[in-house]
Amino acid sequence: MVEQKENNERELSVIIPVHNEENNILSLTDEICKALDDLVNYEIIYVDDGSTDETRAKIIQLTSRLRNVRLVQHDIKGGQSAALYNGVVAAKGSIIATIDGDGQNDPADIPILLNIFHSHLYDNPVLMIVGWRKGRKDTILKRASSMVANFIRSRILGDAVPDTGCGLKVFSRSDFLRFPAFKNMHRFLPALAIRSGGVVISEVVNHRERKAGISKYGTFDRLWVGIADLCGVAWLLRRKFPDINPRQYKSDN
Repeated sequence: MVEQKENNERELSVIIPVHNEENNILSLTDEICKALDDLVNYEIIYVDDGSTDETRAKIIQLTSRLRNVRLVQHDIKGGQSAALYNGVVAAKGSIIATIDGDGQNDPADIPILLNIFHSHLYDNPVLMIVGWRKGRKDTILKRASSMVANFIRSRILGDAVPDTGCGLKVFSRSDFLRFPAFKNMHRFLPALAIRSGGVVISEVVNHRERKAGISKYGTFDRLWVGIADLCGVAWLLRRKFPDINPRQYKSDN
């Protein structure tokens, strides 16, 4: 990792929610820097969601050496959606890239998603690029529960996204902050983008085995976590304003 010079103007903010990931912080940061150092002006924001291990200390250690690494701290565990939301609020970049903190997502895929985002941005007012872990390196139970959950969600919401749970996503900060914020919203970001009149593009990404630690967010609850949330989001999608195309009347006076 090369020491970064301070620059308050960022194009890209990489948001990483983490909970008890002390053994993955340094290696993940190193990979992100290798992927982005010569490509874009960026920052890395770790949102420590109430970790009880040395995660916070490892991040603070990084912030003392790398000016583009920042820490947002939760005193208690608020969940992945709260961590994601608070990271985006704190971000200085106009474009957001999200990635899981367990090292299973490959940071080398961020430039690929970013390039797709730039290629389609001017054709779509709201745009989200979503990773698709087509070759997942997870347990059979985890893959099966996610497959069923994705099928149910897609049938109810009609978002046609094969892998909404992938941590790798790229989108506009301003678009995200217009989405309604609620617990578990991270599972429904593509549907929220579509609700806003946007376009969601799925791109196959690399997925790796976890090298250290255990899964903290959404392991066994993948199948049943969102019945109430799913019904709520479905209700929300049906309550969107019609495409009215309002025009302001201008008086001749």
